[in-house]
Amino acid sequence: MARIVKKKKEEIGLAPDTLYFRGKKKAEKVYLRLIDFDSDNLEESAVQTVRQVLEYQEKPTVTWFNVDGLHNITVMEEISKGFNIDKLILADVMDTEARPKVHEYANCIYLSIKMLQQNEKTHKITVENLSLILTDKVLISFQEKKGDVFDPVRERIRNNKKRIRNSGVDYLAFALLDIVVDNYIYIISVLGDNIEALEEKLLQDPNQSVIDEINAYKRELNFLRKNINPSREMILALSKMESEFIEETTYVHYKELLANANQAAESSDSYREILSDQLNIYHTMISSKLNDIMKFLTVFSVIFIPLTFIAGIYGTNFDVLPELHYQYSYFIMWGVMIAVVIGMLIYFRRKKWL
Repeated sequence: MARIVKKKKEEIGLAPDTLYFRGKKKAEKVYLRLIDFDSDNLEESAVQTVRQVLEYQEKPTVTWFNVDGLHNITVMEEISKGFNIDKLILADVMDTEARPKVHEYANCIYLSIKMLQQNEKTHKITVENLSLILTDKVLISFQEKKGDVFDPVRERIRNNKKRIRNSGVDYLAFALLDIVVDNYIYIISVLGDNIEALEEKLLQDPNQSVIDEINAYKRELNFLRKNINPSREMILALSKMESEFIEETTYVHYKELLANANQAAESSDSYREILSDQLNIYHTMISSKLNDIMKFLTVFSVIFIPLTFIAGIYGTNFDVLPELHYQYSYFIMWGVMIAVVIGMLIYFRRKKWL
């Protein structure tokens, strides 16, 4: 996904419910995965068609249907017809650059959020649009490509953890959102460690490479804030929503989720302020160094002004000049010059200018 949202010309004028993929294609093929479970049974498999999943709507179990790849219009149409989902929702799903949102419909809840991941080797932060559709028995998740941060949730299901295996679709949706928000906090903490370490480097050797790092971290934080703040607003709206698709006991978890989202947003703001302070420290230290240099040059110039004056007088070409033909005039002139320099240095030292 582009870090700055851009609109293509062919997107202008399309109907809101037009199934048209907006964004950068990140997967060549669409992958369909299914996890169906209750307190006693678990079924996990890769499926080839949407039709294979439709029968799970009638089962008394919880079904997690995951779609990796959003560009296939045929698959989206099959999901729309098979699950009786308004095409307006699927059109939002296919818009990967849309702002995070939540909306309740007659037969489902639709929400979207930005999923952030950090490459452990390159430390590059990438963003992916995650959409969730909650129905009575089925949770449909849409991702731009295969590979996500949800393995801990899958392991909890496989290991028969009671809370998730005994809860419904609403709690499963919370578990996925919780992983996403926890990843916000983790990425910010890693970035924060680097920012805090930069302060020591700044104080020891404030050079151009430090200012380049500060600017790079500011760009990363601005990118994070651009994705985290709208996601926090979505979670706030979700936590206040009174819906038949969310159990009363689950709302407390959504409020905890909101607290974590607030923590992530506040942390990003705090580190942004730290970077601004570091930038001010850098400019202050550079100004201080420049002042020290200017002070040294000024003192050096002031010392040589009287010496230049003396040398200028005795360097004139007049025939009649006092002490010109005196035997010790040269040595006397040097003595006066040295005395002037020493006297001025003592004076500057007492004034603490040196």
